[in-house]
Amino acid sequence: MARSVSASSYQLKWPSFPLRQKQNGIRITMNSFFMPLLQLRTRLAQAARLSNQMTVTACALSMLFFGASLSGCDSKPVPVMAESGNTLGESDEPVSEAGLIEEQPVKTDKEPTVNDVDEKLLRHAVFFSFNEDSTEENIAGVTTAFAALPSKIDSIVDFQWGTNNSPENLDDGFTHGFLLTFKDEAGREVYLPHPAHTGEFADALRPHMKDVFVIDYWGTPHQNEIKKELKHAVFFKFKDGADPAAVKKVEQAFVALPEKIDSIKAFEWGTNNSPESHDDGFTHCFMVTFDSEEGREVYLPHPDHLAFVEVLKPVLDKVRVIDFWAQ
Repeated sequence: MARSVSASSYQLKWPSFPLRQKQNGIRITMNSFFMPLLQLRTRLAQAARLSNQMTVTACALSMLFFGASLSGCDSKPVPVMAESGNTLGESDEPVSEAGLIEEQPVKTDKEPTVNDVDEKLLRHAVFFSFNEDSTEENIAGVTTAFAALPSKIDSIVDFQWGTNNSPENLDDGFTHGFLLTFKDEAGREVYLPHPAHTGEFADALRPHMKDVFVIDYWGTPHQNEIKKELKHAVFFKFKDGADPAAVKKVEQAFVALPEKIDSIKAFEWGTNNSPESHDDGFTHCFMVTFDSEEGREVYLPHPDHLAFVEVLKPVLDKVRVIDFWAQ
């Protein structure tokens, strides 16, 4: 009787050696192919690490030598090129950061009250009172002759004039105001002896002038446009022996008013530098500008203006005020 063989016993008896031999052959073939590549990658990685180490070492040595070279620079300043192209030597004064900051212009909404020298203009404020027997036609002839001077004298860069309308009764009888502007003192030196000033205009003025008042000061061109300007010209004469600190306090208090009273549209001030000796002892001029009479009405009784007057009173000898619409 024949023996039966089960599938399981058949599988157990199946020889496995040829398969293992085949697998070993494949493994040997793959190893022989990939091993050189693995060795090459390892050598490249080692070379990269060595290169990085050499780079770091070189940087460290460079920083060391650079630091050593800087250690000897403390005793000798590095030359700096000036704006003119010349090298600043050891004897030149160094420019501080604070000095650079101070030179920067400061922008404000209101006109600056303390003027930079380069932005100042020389104001020549002239006021006349006329003889009682001078007619309106005579006075009109004087104003016409004065108004013609800018077309004859180039150094006059601006010209305004008007008749007094101050409600304060502090004008000392002066009825007409003229405000001339020069770029500098050289412009004034051209104007004063000019034939058009000393000739035609003086001939028209002389028969009718009762008194003249002149104050010159450095002013500031205001940036805001004012269609119509009501000039409020205020002049102070201080008491003999007035404490300079108290006078300075008055100046600062007046300068602060434009920041407190909105109806002031422009403001400038200065001390008299006229060479003509027609100042009547007044040393300070404050030129306040409004754009309407309503603005002046707000200013005069304003609490901050009245507080300023209290600061002024102890050192004030005399005040003169002349208002006019600038033409």
